[in-house]
Amino acid sequence: MKDGVFYGRGINELKDECPELYDLVESMSDVLYTGKSLDYKTQKLIAIAIEASKLNENGTRKQMVSSMDELGATKEEIMDVLRVVLLTCGVPAFNNGVRILNSI
Repeated sequence: MKDGVFYGRGINELKDECPELYDLVESMSDVLYTGKSLDYKTQKLIAIAIEASKLNENGTRKQMVSSMDELGATKEEIMDVLRVVLLTCGVPAFNNGVRILNSI
């Protein structure tokens, strides 16, 4: 998450229903995405790999779109990420990620 944009289910509803919890989640995100060792774009590419490895279609698509829109990630960079997914998680996760990428 960056700049108040959350893609997780239910997080945005917390803003009105339980603002203290929303503020906690937002603060945690700010602490986690520091860019101290890895820049934010690299962290987002890692998030794509994680979502793709779980075969989470919605999460994979949202991470891909946000990394392209917000950070200028290219399809070639995302394809490199998916190659790592192929190596570490296998063909189904890779194929699913490629299908999602090609639909964007």
